[in-house]
Amino acid sequence: MVSVKGLCIITMWGGTIKALRTFIRRGLTLCFGLIVLQAGLYVAVQDARIFLWSDAQAAEKSEQRKFGKAKTKKRSSVGQKCGGKLEQAQLELEEERWSQAQTILKDSLASACVSGYEKSQVWNFLAYTYYSRDNIKQAINSYKKVLAEPETDERMRAGVYYSIAQLYFVSEDYENAAKNLEIWMKEATVVGVSGKALLAQAYYQLNRKKDSLRLLSSVIKEWVDKGKTPKENWWGLQRVIYYENKNYRQTLGVLKKLVKHYPKYNYWRQMGGMYAELKQDINHLVSTELIYLAGNTDKERELLSLAYLFIGADAPFLAARVVEKGFKDKLIEKTEKNMEFLGHAWQQAQDGKKARPVLEEAAKLSDKGTIWARLAGVYLDLGEDKKAVRASRNALNKGGLKRKDLTYMVLGNAQLNLHCYKDAAQAFEKATMDRRSAKYASKWITYAGNEGKRRNKLREMGADIVGCSKA
Repeated sequence: MVSVKGLCIITMWGGTIKALRTFIRRGLTLCFGLIVLQAGLYVAVQDARIFLWSDAQAAEKSEQRKFGKAKTKKRSSVGQKCGGKLEQAQLELEEERWSQAQTILKDSLASACVSGYEKSQVWNFLAYTYYSRDNIKQAINSYKKVLAEPETDERMRAGVYYSIAQLYFVSEDYENAAKNLEIWMKEATVVGVSGKALLAQAYYQLNRKKDSLRLLSSVIKEWVDKGKTPKENWWGLQRVIYYENKNYRQTLGVLKKLVKHYPKYNYWRQMGGMYAELKQDINHLVSTELIYLAGNTDKERELLSLAYLFIGADAPFLAARVVEKGFKDKLIEKTEKNMEFLGHAWQQAQDGKKARPVLEEAAKLSDKGTIWARLAGVYLDLGEDKKAVRASRNALNKGGLKRKDLTYMVLGNAQLNLHCYKDAAQAFEKATMDRRSAKYASKWITYAGNEGKRRNKLREMGADIVGCSKA
C-alpha cells in the first residue's frame, strides 16, 4: 500500500505560501493549526490559509494505542491492482501534477479500487489533491466520502474529522469547524492541545467567548503543568478575550507573560495601555519610556503621549526633550498646538530662554489668546516687561482664556516693573474679579498705590527717579 502523509504549510502573515510536502506510507493526513493575529487589541483570520503544523506521528501513535488492543474485524488492505494505481498517482503528486493525479485516482474508483477500504484511500488522496489546488469545497466533500465508506479504517476516521474541521476553519465556516472538532474530540483517545486550541479559536469566532476562554485556559494550564511554555498565540487569544471583557488586570497578567517569554515592543505598548486603564500612571510612564529609549517610538501620537506623561509626572524637562527631538527628526509636526506644548514644557522646566522662541513661533501661527498668555509669562520671567505688557494685551484682546485673572496678574506685575502704578492697579483690580486671584491681587493693588505715592513724593522733593515707561 502506498499513500501520502504529512502535509504542512507554513504561512506568515501577509507573506507567501511555502509548501513542505513529505510523502511517506500509510494514510494521508492534512496537518493544520491555529494562528491568532492582532492589530492593537483584536483577533483576525486574515487569509484563507492559516498557520499549519504537523503532529501526524503523534496522532498515529495515539490511534495505535487506542485500537491496538481492541477486538476489531481484520484490517482491510489495498489490493495489488489498486496499489498500482495509487503508486501512479503518487508519482504525479510528487511532481505536483494535480490534474493528472486526479484523473488516475478517479479512474481507479471505477476499475482498480472497488472495495470500501480501497475507495476510502482513494478519496483520502483526492482530498489532498483538491486542497493543493485550493478547491476547499471539493476537498471537504472528498473527506466526507471517506467517512461514508463503512470499511474506512477507524484509525483514519478521527483524523478525517480533524482535517474537515481545519478546512472549514480555512473557509471561515466556524460553526462546522467547531462541530467536526467536537466529534474528533469524542472519537480520539488522546486529544492534542493543538486541536483544543483550534476549537477555542472557533468558539471565539462564534462569539462563544466563555467556552473559548474555558478551553483555552485548560490548554495553557495543561502545557504549564508539563513544564512547557504555552504558545504565543494561545496567550494572545486569551489576552484578547480578557480585554474584550474589560478584565484589565487579567489582560495585564497575560501581557507580562508574553513580555517575558515572547518579548516584543508591541506587548510593552499594550501593557502601557493596561496600566493607563488601571490608573497606574508611573507604570504607564515606565512602559512607554522603555519603548522610547529602545528607539521603537516613531509615531507622533506615541511621542506626544510620552511627553504628556512626563508633564503629569512633574518632569517637564524630559517632556520638552522628547518633543524637541520629535521636531528635529520630523516625527512631530510643528503645529501651533505642538509648538505651544513645547513652549509650555520649557516654561514649566523654568527655562524661559528656550520657551521664548518656541512660543513666539507658535504665536505667529495662531490667533489664540492662550499662546500669547504663555508668552507674556515667559517675557515677565526674563525681565522683558514691555514685551510682557504687549503679549498680555494681545492675549486679552484675542480672548479664549480660561484664566483671564492670571493674565491680568502678569500684566499688572509687568507694569509695576515699568513703574506704571496706576495701570498696574487697574490690571490687578480686574484680576480681583476672579476669587482665585482676589486675595493676592488686592495686596498688589495696595502695594501699587503706596509705591506710586512714595515715588511721587520723592519726585516732588527733587529726586531724579524713573517714571512710567509705557509699553
